[in-house]
Amino acid sequence: MTADASARALDAVARTRAGAELAAAEIELLVADFVAGRVPDYQMSAWLATVACRGLSRAETVALTRAYVTGGETLDFAASGRVVLDKHSTGGVGDTVSLVVVPLVAACGVAVAKMSGRGLGLTGGTIDKMESVRGLRLELDTDEVYRMVDQVGMVITGQSASLTPGDKATYALRDVTGTVDSLPLIAASIVSKKIAVGAHGVLFDVKTGAGALIPDQDRALELAHLMVGVATGAGLRCRAVLTDMSQPLGYAVGNALEVHEALDALRGREIPGLTGLCRTIAALMLRSADPGLSAAEAERKVDDALAAGAGYEQFLRWAVAQGAEPGVLEEPGGLPTADNQVRVVADREGYVSEVDPRAIGTAAMNVGAGRLVKGGPLDHSAGVVLRRRVGDRVSAGEPLAVIHHRDGVEPPVDLVRGAFRVSESAPAEPPVVLKII
Repeated sequence: MTADASARALDAVARTRAGAELAAAEIELLVADFVAGRVPDYQMSAWLATVACRGLSRAETVALTRAYVTGGETLDFAASGRVVLDKHSTGGVGDTVSLVVVPLVAACGVAVAKMSGRGLGLTGGTIDKMESVRGLRLELDTDEVYRMVDQVGMVITGQSASLTPGDKATYALRDVTGTVDSLPLIAASIVSKKIAVGAHGVLFDVKTGAGALIPDQDRALELAHLMVGVATGAGLRCRAVLTDMSQPLGYAVGNALEVHEALDALRGREIPGLTGLCRTIAALMLRSADPGLSAAEAERKVDDALAAGAGYEQFLRWAVAQGAEPGVLEEPGGLPTADNQVRVVADREGYVSEVDPRAIGTAAMNVGAGRLVKGGPLDHSAGVVLRRRVGDRVSAGEPLAVIHHRDGVEPPVDLVRGAFRVSESAPAEPPVVLKII
């Protein structure tokens, strides 16, 4: 720690608190000083807390985004001679979109480099889901990432430990100082990773509703606009969709269960909620890669790939190239299966008017599909599979959902049954795509 750096940090806190706008160079130096240990935790925490209360301008958020990247590893796909895209979701219960969209877009000829994380709590992480696939390697070095994009057209891997050192250093403080939900800090954290990954463009899937990390729709929309603005300001091609998570996205909630559902979708099975959203996102990504492509042309490419099973074949090629045992995804028992399946049935006749995603996510977590603590073990076979969604008719005694769990785990039947509300009249099914930005 140095006196000069400490004085600069105090000045940044005071000016941000007063509503003054910091120059990009000042923000970059503040983050660099903190990463280098020249600024103590308590001063950086004070600045982050001030940002959480006062906010940042768009220019300041762009500067913070770039500061997070400085000093870390960055990927560069220029040598590939092709447009490489990325996709990011803010998280939701049963959010299986990446497992469908990444191979689907790659099957349409656009490369996708996706660095994903793990889940904590109700929203599962893509890496956790993919670890259900026997033999699949999900920690790749830089050369392997380049090779996968060049040879297979897609890669899904865990985030490199050397990316965005500024984000890593400040996130550790945000996690313990109540500043995780600050929109400028969220935007800078997410977009910095996309810059470091080296993608030319990114599609943001911003979830809202009870099953999302950001339930309030106005706030989720504000975050979507902010991320698009910051990413565009950093030179990325960028679109965003605001999507509804007032019920689980598809039928499956749980790691291997969601992989199985993603494969079904890629084989052309229409899964309410999931398939339509994947079509929309994939078409938007194709148009980001080729701005001259019309909406109708992009949608037709996606539909043709689904109808032909091209996305499914792409998924299989990618999985084997990244270490999965050949045939493991085509075998009936290739994915982990639970010891027990318990049906949860309706106690009255009517129409499903509500499926509480938080209750379903909690039930899945309680049987082992999610982590109660960071780094905790997972049961990849566990979870909940819906048999009814909002708008479906059900009779007394018919299944609402099935709980998958291992021996020795008490199935949370009452919690799952309580997630469903059955009414006499059919409700209007909410649209999944609320807004495209």
